[in-house]
Amino acid sequence: MDRLTLERRQVWLYLVAIGLGLAAGSLAPGLGKLFETLLWPALVALLYVTFVQVPLLHLAEAVRDHRFVTALLLGNFLLLPLLVFLLIQFLPADPVLRLGVLLVLLMPCTDWFITFSQLGGGDVPRAIAVTPLNLLLQLLLLPLYLWAMAGAELERALAADDLLPALVVVVLPLAAAALSERWIEARPERSPWRDRLAWWPVPLLALVVFLIAGAQVGAVRGAFHLMPILLPLFAFFLLAAALIAWWLARLMRLPKRQGRTLAFSLGTRNSFVVLPFALSLPAGWEAAAVVIVLQSLVELFGMMAYLRWLPGRLFR
Repeated sequence: MDRLTLERRQVWLYLVAIGLGLAAGSLAPGLGKLFETLLWPALVALLYVTFVQVPLLHLAEAVRDHRFVTALLLGNFLLLPLLVFLLIQFLPADPVLRLGVLLVLLMPCTDWFITFSQLGGGDVPRAIAVTPLNLLLQLLLLPLYLWAMAGAELERALAADDLLPALVVVVLPLAAAALSERWIEARPERSPWRDRLAWWPVPLLALVVFLIAGAQVGAVRGAFHLMPILLPLFAFFLLAAALIAWWLARLMRLPKRQGRTLAFSLGTRNSFVVLPFALSLPAGWEAAAVVIVLQSLVELFGMMAYLRWLPGRLFR
């Protein structure tokens, strides 16, 4: 099995991992503490192998195509945050639910959208080129968006020192990935290392969702009643993101392949980076992490629909 086949079928692997985690946590509740302990190093490893795929040292290449980059920035960092702000107005007045939705929908993905751009006939070189720009801007802008949209709720949930573990979990693999990129690019014979590491995000994410399900059995069960609210919201977001990408592509006169890449960027969200912050929330806020995992599953099913709809209809 090649890597693209694994990534195309990854959603089923995650569903199995969640089921096994719920079973393990239900049959042996004492494993919850162990799962919570193992979750943090698993997240560090997941973020590292994810960040290694991002050309962190080539930020200048991201801004060469002005029309594509302008469309990408308008969509990901202006129009979609406005859409998310409007969507949360229709949610119940539950701070945990709203914060989970904000965390997972505000910022663009830096890895899945490259895979799906390749599978869906997008412009893969441009997708790879813009990933460091997407990553840098979301690290800078996410705190501002959260403060503007959920400032009071966030202050009640988090003290400043509560964020330290999450920051370490994000910054440490980011720095390690930058050093690894420099090491890999120093000699041509080292380039296969990046390809080998590219196999690991799917199994490591399966491990992470297994550990979350096993450690948060009560929170997962308690979130079942949220599904009739969240599933339509996440599905509508995917539809709206694709239509916004179509409009921006026409506005900026982008080629069809770039339009597909833009749609995959707007449709995929960066659950990896925000998950550590959701897991840092205090007792009683566990459902925020469950919201993020649920959105990731809906998104993967949505990407299966994108693979048919974008090249077949929207950007034929």
